[in-house]
Amino acid sequence: MQILWVTLFTAVLIWSGIDPKDQFTWFLEVLPALIGAVVLVTTRKAFPLTGLLYLLILIHCIILMVGGHYTYAEVPLFDRISEWFGWQRNNYDKIGHLAQGFIPAIIARELLIRKNAVNGSNWLKLFVISFCLAFSAFYELIEWWVAELSGQSAEAFLGTQGYVWDTQSDMLLALIGACLALLLLSRLHDKQLHQLNSDSK
Repeated sequence: MQILWVTLFTAVLIWSGIDPKDQFTWFLEVLPALIGAVVLVTTRKAFPLTGLLYLLILIHCIILMVGGHYTYAEVPLFDRISEWFGWQRNNYDKIGHLAQGFIPAIIARELLIRKNAVNGSNWLKLFVISFCLAFSAFYELIEWWVAELSGQSAEAFLGTQGYVWDTQSDMLLALIGACLALLLLSRLHDKQLHQLNSDSK
């Protein structure tokens, strides 16, 4: 599993870095994936995660690297999907923001459960959803700050494509993603957490 994870991550990263649409935008988009990979490597032995969470993090990294290669507004597959459905914009960035809620929800859930940070399933759900909304809002602030500082690359990085409610819809999708993750994956996640706890004893 570990070798496959590293192989897929490295292969997509190399592909992503070959002649990207905009080099600076590529770096900005791929940087969170690189930081995440470093964190996973350094904590692998001291704090191993469930297989589900490693898989979800890999998927999120791939989403980031594909967006970095093409820019989020120009991913070819979603240009075609936009033509099929008559959309006015390339909606690949919306997949990224849905994932920005879906995957951090399981990250937060795993950390909160394993650290015994909250009592009760309802409090757990509240804290997970609150974390995902806060994370999404903070990421929007980062996008704003980077866009202000980068100037020319701002449009490619933000990927708003002229949509006035882009920021709000991004946060809504993160909220939906977090709720979907809790609804669809909690039972499987609990089983893997139990197995991880058993293996560590």
